[in-house]
Amino acid sequence: MTTTRRLPVWLKVKMPGGPNYSNLKKLMRQEGLHTVCEEARCPNIGECWERETATFMILGDTCTRACTYCAVKTGKPTGLDLEEPLRLAQTVEKLQLKYAVITSVNRDDLADGGAFIFSQCITQIKKRTPRCKVEVLTPDFQGDIKALKSVIDSGPDTFNHNIETVRRVFPRIRAKGDYDLSLDVLANAKLINPECVTKSGMMVGLGETFEEIIDTMKDLRRVNCDLMTIGQYLRPSVKHSPISKWYTPQEFEELKDEGENLGFKHIASGPLVRSSYHADEQHTAATLLPTN
Repeated sequence: MTTTRRLPVWLKVKMPGGPNYSNLKKLMRQEGLHTVCEEARCPNIGECWERETATFMILGDTCTRACTYCAVKTGKPTGLDLEEPLRLAQTVEKLQLKYAVITSVNRDDLADGGAFIFSQCITQIKKRTPRCKVEVLTPDFQGDIKALKSVIDSGPDTFNHNIETVRRVFPRIRAKGDYDLSLDVLANAKLINPECVTKSGMMVGLGETFEEIIDTMKDLRRVNCDLMTIGQYLRPSVKHSPISKWYTPQEFEELKDEGENLGFKHIASGPLVRSSYHADEQHTAATLLPTN
């Protein structure tokens, strides 16, 4: 049954503000950069931007897919900004970031799905700010191994590809994606570089059962996924998939315990957790534990 109740108290956050938030927003506009924090209406934008951390969204602001949970604009992208990697790297350098997260819209209109730009972003950041660790959250590249390899070979410290939801619900919210293909992306990332830290995330509240969430965790562990995030789905508008359930903080703790028992090196599970929430802490946790 679809829930129509107001937001539970544990999902309420402060309005974004503060000097660091304002400075970061100004810098993003000056450099012509996009952030998924804004495009996806992330509830943590105030906290993260005030900490001077952000998730950069490359390859424009228009996605070629129309996932029913996502607030990012859908349509036909135009052109490719070959100078974007340099501008992004310059921004990371100006901010003196220690950990940068890069994601993108889907660019199925490009032969490599945008892998070249991902690769260049990693390379440019590492060149200008060698101490900065880089996490990428990529699309599935439609299963193109060569495209995936170009990203992995560029040396991201964490490779993230989100499964988003359970197998049964997947076709309803990601019609142009494929559950098994997403698992293959994570599996192939490990095959290309066994030392690469891999990560995935999912939303809950889209009609899945608790048992199906556990099954998804097991699927991710079968492809040696190291890290996982689990957060509450928040409906961007009435045009998007409805919310089926508000998970309580206690239920998120139960999911975290289940994930730890399955062998994930770190599980971030909570109502407001998103893919890049405290990503630096997750990466640190992964590198401190021995490889499975």
